Amino acid sequence: MTDRPSTREAARLLRQQLEMGAGEVVLSGMTRAEALALLAVSPRQDTGRTTTPEGTNSVGQTPDRPAAPAGASQTTSEAVRALRDAHRPPTVAGVQAPAKETAAGRSKPPGSAAPPEATDTTPLVLPEVYDEVKDIALGCTRCRLCEGRTQVVFSDGPSDARLMVVGEAPGANEDETGVPFVGAAGKYLDLLLSTVDLSREESVYIANVLKCRPPGNRNPLPDEIEACSPYLLKQIDLVRPQALLAVGSFSGKLLTGREKSTLGKLRGTVHSYHGVPLVVTYHPAALLRNPKWTRLFWEDLQLLREVLDTA
Repeated sequence: MTDRPSTREAARLLRQQLEMGAGEVVLSGMTRAEALALLAVSPRQDTGRTTTPEGTNSVGQTPDRPAAPAGASQTTSEAVRALRDAHRPPTVAGVQAPAKETAAGRSKPPGSAAPPEATDTTPLVLPEVYDEVKDIALGCTRCRLCEGRTQVVFSDGPSDARLMVVGEAPGANEDETGVPFVGAAGKYLDLLLSTVDLSREESVYIANVLKCRPPGNRNPLPDEIEACSPYLLKQIDLVRPQALLAVGSFSGKLLTGREKSTLGKLRGTVHSYHGVPLVVTYHPAALLRNPKWTRLFWEDLQLLREVLDTA
């Protein structure tokens, strides 16, 4: 009987193939079922649009074409040194507040207001205690997404993690479990992070821009991002990671403040979110649709690893 490869062994095989410049990645030693579970698009669909992996809100979206990082004006060490000298992010008290959400089919928490007809973007002062912020998020009803959700998807991983990964919005699996990145794209993300010795069990905290699943895994709307992003900004402020990894265009544009830039132009260099080094890369779901971009993602992980080693 052939022993099944562990995640660490699969990560080693993946790293070896990427280091050899493989255009397509082959994970030796895995059964067809295991490979499909890890890399294939889940057959479960919410709409009739282009097949998309479970656990991502990028239904039918084609990621931006990659751009070479040749225009970067700073070396990694120079960028990290400058970022280390910058101030920590200010507290997000008083910033436009996120949407309050309640689980569909369950009774609302005591004192919860009815879902608004329109998104409520009035200022919300969030506390400085992590568990209190989470409690507020779990009862949030400030935008339309609270009406269709099963669970609020707040985070996964240790709240004192070195790295914080920021995704876009929960998918069907996340909405069901309350945990971010648990579908096919999440499994692939875990494998790729393990190639640089990072894991959500020990060193990675994961959150999304939106805490509730958009219907049919559609893209986040601007007012939803405005309503919900203060939760994410407060998470960054309280977790205080040594580095941020934004996966996907919505999180990349939000944290860099470059709304008109393509994802291809944002990746390949070190940005700063209020003094915290920030690397932007493709969403794991994009890699499942376009395996040739896996190497670009891996190159961004090498840049991220360099940032963490310098911190």
